[in-house]
Amino acid sequence: MNKNYLLEIGVEELPARFVSNAMNQIKSYSLEILKKENIEYSNVEVYSTPRRLSLLIYGLVDKKASKNEKVKGPSKKISYDENGNPSKALLGFMRGQGINESSLSIESINGDEYVFANVVKIGKSLEEVFSSSIPDLIKEISFPKTMKWGGKNLRFARPIRWIVSLLDDRVIPFELEEISVSNITRGHRFLGKKNIEIDNVNNYIELLRENYVILDQKERKDIIKYGSERLVREKGGTILQDEDLLDEITNIVEYPTPIIGRIKEEYLSLPQDVIITPMKEHQRYFPVVDDKNRLLPYFITVRNGDDNYSDIVVKGNEKVLGARLEDAKFFYKEDLKQPLENYVELLKNITFQEKLGTLYEKTKRIQKLAMKIGNYLEVGEETQKNVDRASYLSKADLVTKMVSEFTELQGKMGMEYASKSGENEIVSLAIFEQYLPRYSGDQLPTTTSGSILSIADKMDSIAGLFAIGIQPTGSQDPFALRRSALGIINIILDKKLNLSLGEFVDFALYIYVDENGLAFDYNKVKSEIMEFFIGRVKNMFLDMNIRYDIIDAVINTKIDDIYDLRIRADKLNNWLNKDGLQDILTAFNRVSTLAVKSNSNEVKRDLLTEDEIELYDSSNNIEDKVLALIDRKEYDKALDLLTTLKDPIDNFFEKVMVMVEDENIKRNRLGLLRKIYDIMLKVCDLSLVINK
Repeated sequence: MNKNYLLEIGVEELPARFVSNAMNQIKSYSLEILKKENIEYSNVEVYSTPRRLSLLIYGLVDKKASKNEKVKGPSKKISYDENGNPSKALLGFMRGQGINESSLSIESINGDEYVFANVVKIGKSLEEVFSSSIPDLIKEISFPKTMKWGGKNLRFARPIRWIVSLLDDRVIPFELEEISVSNITRGHRFLGKKNIEIDNVNNYIELLRENYVILDQKERKDIIKYGSERLVREKGGTILQDEDLLDEITNIVEYPTPIIGRIKEEYLSLPQDVIITPMKEHQRYFPVVDDKNRLLPYFITVRNGDDNYSDIVVKGNEKVLGARLEDAKFFYKEDLKQPLENYVELLKNITFQEKLGTLYEKTKRIQKLAMKIGNYLEVGEETQKNVDRASYLSKADLVTKMVSEFTELQGKMGMEYASKSGENEIVSLAIFEQYLPRYSGDQLPTTTSGSILSIADKMDSIAGLFAIGIQPTGSQDPFALRRSALGIINIILDKKLNLSLGEFVDFALYIYVDENGLAFDYNKVKSEIMEFFIGRVKNMFLDMNIRYDIIDAVINTKIDDIYDLRIRADKLNNWLNKDGLQDILTAFNRVSTLAVKSNSNEVKRDLLTEDEIELYDSSNNIEDKVLALIDRKEYDKALDLLTTLKDPIDNFFEKVMVMVEDENIKRNRLGLLRKIYDIMLKVCDLSLVINK
């Protein structure tokens, strides 16, 4: 008869953002255990609530299944002495495997003979497997942040208060920092029993339900989603969709009950973001909108409990939200008493970073950098005016009362206040777009002005922080510089901007020297920033399903135009489908292997033999044509031209010895190969491409 196993790790409330990854780890580790121990099962399920992580394994076959394994031992040469008796090496191997000579065999691997042991391993019982493996499974679960408690050595996201380990109706004990392991779980913190005895794994989920704990997170999510939708339909509205908020709320309640509250209609005169932010970010409420996505005077909150006394709960939530909205109303009116530009001077009182000056100084740097980028991209005069004005006002909202209280509104209030102050639409929108993208998958700036401002703001931070030695290390990135770099790259690709990264970095670093008098090792810092960006480019291209060898091939050109690199990668990827590719790649591999031995592509024609002249003339004939095609970004056609060198290259290597004793001849021949290599590098490095 098949059996079922339950592991429940009872904890103090887990942070919602930790839950999904922890569940994935538990499932992955449990599957590894089952595979390793050769245990048959029908299904593995992982559940969570704020107070527990639960593993359920169904249909376990409880048999000590034997497993035949062939284990490689020492070579035959060292396994036996001249008389054919086992050597010390072989005796040690047999002892380690617990076998005698009758279990040995000889097999050949790549022409050498080795001793193999035929080992029969008796499987463990389910009790043995779980009692020995589960403690390690718990220890293996990693979290972004962990803690110790009660003098224990174990680290976990939150203190573990109880553990259930049950095989059908039998407790499977194990030792883990003296934490109690039993068949006793706990219900809802306020509505359920403190101690619930689980008589059988099959009754576990229902026992929790009777004690106001819905174990299945998918079920809780559906209750929240559909219960909320039913309530708002009665008011003629819909939920403002936010999947992340829905997931978060699902992970902070054990027995969800959606309830609807109301706000004063006078608050609807405030900008929508001013209302939505306190609702979502501070109170974890769902805003309610009409069919045109306009806010209605309602919100949905989710109670962790039943619907008893829900009227009292609603009033309490309405009071809390009302107080926040009243504050927001006051801040909004006060902020509008003066134009946005009046706040710029106040930025002198706010430190951006101790060594990098104030936010006012950052504003001036952004202004300069944005204008340089605009000039580089040759945007029109009107756009430059908008960029200059938006840059000047970019950080002004940070010292307003609204943003000081609701920091999530930075940029949004800048846009709102700029518009109310009479700034044009492009300037106002650019102030908001400077912060885009804010996270993976977020929207990108829609305007040229916003794109330039966003790039300038992010690069200023990257350049300054690298200059003072504050760089991302491992998982540590307190200033989110990786996100900033990815944001820059995404904007460049989205807007198809031909921007030299090296010159761009030069702009940013020079402004720090010019404006702040910052002293640092310029070449070292620039090199570090370039390497940092190239690392992000490689990762992004991999995420775009571009082959790693193609990425290396285009990056090795030393081209620092990110958009151009993407075009080259796409063109090369398609070009690699052509016939006869292997012979072409082989030819250019032979060239590059020797070309890198020379730092010069200078060739003296009078030193060339007839066979060399063929290759020399062929390369000269295509060079200008290749450059013309590159100018038009027709990289596939440039590659086609390069392939015409295959036969001259093959003929050269067949008839010419490169590494001769005569230094002048050798240098000249290496220079010829270097010349061809340099022409190739203007497109990509074919020597790094793998024919698949």
